[in-house]
Amino acid sequence: MRDARDVGRLSSWHHDWAGLRVAILGLGISGFSVADTLRELGAELVVLASEADAATADLLEVIGVRLQRSELEHELDDFGAELVIVSPGFRPTHPLVRRAIDAGTPVWGDVELAWRLRDKVLDQGTGEPAAWIAITGTNGKTTTTQLTTAMLVAGGRRAIACGNVGIPVLDAIRDPLGFDQLVVELSSFQLYYLDSMSAAAAVCLNLADDHLDWHGSGEAYREAKAKVYERARIACVYNLEDGSTRELVEQAEVVEGCRAIGFGLVMPGPSDVGLVGDVLVDRAFLADRHRSALEIATIDDLETVGLGSPHMIANVLAASALARAVGVSTDDIRSAIQGFRLDHHRTETIATREGIRFVDDSKATNPHAAQAALDSFESIVWIVGGLLKGVDVDALVSTNIARLRAAVVIGVDRQPLLEAFRRHAPELPVFEVATADTKEVMPTAVGLSFAVAESGDTVLLAPAAASMDQFTDYADRGVRFANAVHELFGGPDDDEHSPIPPRPAA
Repeated sequence: MRDARDVGRLSSWHHDWAGLRVAILGLGISGFSVADTLRELGAELVVLASEADAATADLLEVIGVRLQRSELEHELDDFGAELVIVSPGFRPTHPLVRRAIDAGTPVWGDVELAWRLRDKVLDQGTGEPAAWIAITGTNGKTTTTQLTTAMLVAGGRRAIACGNVGIPVLDAIRDPLGFDQLVVELSSFQLYYLDSMSAAAAVCLNLADDHLDWHGSGEAYREAKAKVYERARIACVYNLEDGSTRELVEQAEVVEGCRAIGFGLVMPGPSDVGLVGDVLVDRAFLADRHRSALEIATIDDLETVGLGSPHMIANVLAASALARAVGVSTDDIRSAIQGFRLDHHRTETIATREGIRFVDDSKATNPHAAQAALDSFESIVWIVGGLLKGVDVDALVSTNIARLRAAVVIGVDRQPLLEAFRRHAPELPVFEVATADTKEVMPTAVGLSFAVAESGDTVLLAPAAASMDQFTDYADRGVRFANAVHELFGGPDDDEHSPIPPRPAA
């Protein structure tokens, strides 16, 4: 049996993984990718998962990996695991995780495993594995990951988005054709279980309290996010308007020669990307950066493709910095921007009726994301609420009272929001959707919003909370919002042809 030091030395696809006893906690997408990978390497495996999708469980049987659904702690002890791979949803305080740690067993996440196995497929020209570009932050990760990938592809690179978006990193590193770059979106959960990564370029887009129920404190959450910069090789990209991200860079142990590159909606310094008037410019990756700048794109370019709001401009600047760090030209970046399309549920306009705009930002699952959405509009009827994940919403409410026409509160964690509105805006119309029928939540919320909104207002779904109390996920929440809007107006037609329903009583 190998001890923890021997297991810790396993850092290549070509090392001896055969017979290694590995317990895999959880059978989601990442859990299956771990099982499939380690089975290929000849490890001895057991998957411990009290809940498992039937189709995934069947696939597990096909590849010859045992699934244990009950008596999991007993099975972990009996199996004698030499390594435990944890799915991101498992908190550090989970009994199985604690049991492994207390026994001195190494505990990794799937991304840690992928980093160690990244040399399965090497670039035929350089003989090196794909470089990693690592992206985290409280908000904006997915859009920035997709933008960065599009920029790399426009620059002729074979690149793919993976990790917390797209495919699992283990699937990407096993692609037989290989990649030049992997653009890896990393959640705080994944970063917590990651200790070896040395990204070519890395960014923490922003930092605000989130997932405190999982991490236990804001400091623990911050420490997890900080790992994205450790051992970075070319560039640590940080937010000029968020000093906490600069602090993470200053505290990181990086490879000698790695540069700190700022991004933000401000006049850029000689090692930054930023705005000069309505032009996005690079003053970081050019020889004469002290006296000149390179144009990346204009605000008009971004508005044409739905990227014109302040937080989206910031995402574009961050992605541009990452792409420039690995040599993509500004012309290719501009081309990628012009062909880019946002995912649904990110400040997505659903309809405009009687001068009232209905906007779906269901992806705003925490106060920081909701604030970015709220900043994009001047007069708002705000649909807010869900699972608050232990985060205080008082400051979010107090900061935005002046821009609110009314608020409609949904979700199981309504009380903190209702109390905050009573404290800070006792005169503001606030409606509570208390129905226990989840199918009626959005029709009720949309109906109340339309009743109180006036021409020029935006009815904004920016919940500042997770969705799993009443919906499958944030996408389901956004779809139900859109469906409720369309049902209210008789279908997704334009203003000229849509019947105007009578105003319901507020």
